[in-house]
Amino acid sequence: MQKVSVVLPVFNEAGTIAEILEQIRAVELPCEREIIAVDDCSTDGTREWLLAEAQRARDLLVLIHERNRGKGAAVRTGLRAVTGDVIIIQDGDLEYDPRDYPRLLRPIQEGRAKVVYGSRFLGEHKAMYVWNAVGNRFLTLVTNILFNTTLTDMETCYKAFTADLACALRLRSDRWGFDPEITAKLLKTGNRIYEVPIAYNGREYGDGKKIRWKDGLTVLATLLRYRFFD
Repeated sequence: MQKVSVVLPVFNEAGTIAEILEQIRAVELPCEREIIAVDDCSTDGTREWLLAEAQRARDLLVLIHERNRGKGAAVRTGLRAVTGDVIIIQDGDLEYDPRDYPRLLRPIQEGRAKVVYGSRFLGEHKAMYVWNAVGNRFLTLVTNILFNTTLTDMETCYKAFTADLACALRLRSDRWGFDPEITAKLLKTGNRIYEVPIAYNGREYGDGKKIRWKDGLTVLATLLRYRFFD
């Protein structure tokens, strides 16, 4: 492993973007890293801050969406720009801790897996809202039934995979369909997913948490679509 590419989709994260970049840079890795931030048409100053930071920092590439297209579209834009041989998806808030990167990368480094998910339910975590937890577990159960696997956290942000694997997937979902789509396509192509425990510090809705219960219907529809019709 020569380089890790961190793909960072962001939308209105002015309050956290500086700290998450600091956390990413503070992690000790046995290889080079690059950070590819994709601003999904932020309106709170996130875009301007990122562009200014990219002028100063050589490890940061900033890509811009001129209209809001959703997390899935932002991740796809980032994937097209990576130059590393391993990719980690990182949200722009502070719910996920970059200190878990070595744990995510280890199975790939050791040749035990090509794709690794960080499970919030296996590691220490701040208690979720009950319906968020129930919804997540239900959607993960549906995934397991549809694709004959035993995941504990399909909806996790922390997904690490080799760049060649990412390039082979033809992803199309723009918004919350990204996680079920990539999971379905990985499993349908015979790639078993390795899970490791991660820490999780879920934020409150008042702090800017974006996902709502209706998004779960999108996830369910996406799972069914890519299992039976695509």
